[in-house]
Amino acid sequence: MSNKNLIIFDTTLRDGEQSPGASMDIDEKMQIASALEDLNVDIIEAGFPIASQGDFKAVQEISSAIKKSSICALARALDKDIERAAESLRDAQYPRIHTFIATSPIHMEKKLKMSPEKVLAKAVDAIKLAKTFTDDVEFSPEDAGRSELKFLCDVIEAAIDAGAKTINIPDTVGYNLPHQFGTLISNIIKNVNNSDKAIFSVHCHNDLGLAVGNSLSAVLSGARQVECTINGLGERAGNAALEEIVMTVRTRQDIFNCDTRINSKNILKCSRLVSGITGFPVQPNKAIVGKNAFAHESGIHQDGIIKSRETYEIMRAEDIGLVSNSLVLGKHSGRSAFKQKLDDLNIMPKNDSILDDLFFKFKDLADKKHEIFDEDLINIASNIKVAENSINFNYMNVVTESNKKPHAHIKLEIDGKILESKASGDGAVDAAYNAIEDIIKSKCKLILYSVNNITSGTDAQGEVTVRITKDNSIFNGHGADTDIVKASVLALINALNKFKQNPNQNSSKKRGI
Repeated sequence: MSNKNLIIFDTTLRDGEQSPGASMDIDEKMQIASALEDLNVDIIEAGFPIASQGDFKAVQEISSAIKKSSICALARALDKDIERAAESLRDAQYPRIHTFIATSPIHMEKKLKMSPEKVLAKAVDAIKLAKTFTDDVEFSPEDAGRSELKFLCDVIEAAIDAGAKTINIPDTVGYNLPHQFGTLISNIIKNVNNSDKAIFSVHCHNDLGLAVGNSLSAVLSGARQVECTINGLGERAGNAALEEIVMTVRTRQDIFNCDTRINSKNILKCSRLVSGITGFPVQPNKAIVGKNAFAHESGIHQDGIIKSRETYEIMRAEDIGLVSNSLVLGKHSGRSAFKQKLDDLNIMPKNDSILDDLFFKFKDLADKKHEIFDEDLINIASNIKVAENSINFNYMNVVTESNKKPHAHIKLEIDGKILESKASGDGAVDAAYNAIEDIIKSKCKLILYSVNNITSGTDAQGEVTVRITKDNSIFNGHGADTDIVKASVLALINALNKFKQNPNQNSSKKRGI
């Protein structure tokens, strides 16, 4: 590998999915994997196959479909994990097994209850087993950021001797500061005798808001792989944001002596896809991909931009795929143009019936609002009826009147039968939700209700994200419509379908590094 190549290892589908409520089904994971391949991501960590049958199937299907990017599966340093990972990667063009075990004193004592010697031996055994399935093995000493340097170097040296080609250094709890983490990487490379035989990687969490800073400090200290996610999605406060890593390195070539293979013009499209599928909106002032990232309101700034873009912009909006909010499709657009646009957005209907439903929904929306944007199409796709759904929207009548309690009449199609209920509530949405619960009787608790506009204008679709819980399981749902009450109903139905499909899902998924 050239020292000037910075490898991008995307873990949106594994660590990103560990965000509470961000679970994705296989079709959604396939859409994101395809978008990541178009982005030229070097390695896609597709899942943690031992965690669930769903994770196993997702890695298996992604391995079959994606041919340009390497596909990676995560495994603890356990034989059963590694064998399951290998099985899921059987059809991958470029398979990688990523195995890990904790090395910090607190993790070894409190979690693993293992001696340092036992941890080192387990790491070596795991790598040797993984090597029997693929030559591309990555090893992570979990919580390396709080590990003792001498022991950490001993484990890494043994891991490289055992055959690990990539050594990933995780700041698992986001504890380090950039200067500390950069120094840690330098010291590891300097003190590990066989460090020249491996690529050093970093995986930083954002608990203190330093994931990107720590990752970039590590790159300056010799790391040549960064593990990151789209929009910084991830467990707790998230991971290092791929878009920020890529554009910082590319923008500051005066500082960094390396660059990525990423096709940055697909960054915004990928960001919007992940946001639409997970229901996690991107904050307006988010670096690179936020709505305000290239917006200028100050008169002084506007004057400078008009005279010379470089006065207040260090990147071109076009470099991340941002174009003016022009009409992409209209009510007179045909099926062929619509299908081409879906292809551009990595939206892949499973069959012609679903494509027909999508086209009908698009035409219906085009009659309601003048301009149809990419975000609108992503949300149409996320709300389309699919065969697996047992609950589907049929009818809604919600009445609100001054000084009177709102009431709602809801009809749902459940397994081919129409069921209905009427209920009142403290507001229009509350009344509709009470009617739905009277029909479903899920006994789920609503723990999050969030509304965001998808595009600008009074005719914009409203996007609603809900999170429901029962028996320690969490289900995320989202819906969109120009009518915010209907969007709210669609979001709850989306979450309830996930609940019905897997009511015993354990929200405390096996965690990674």
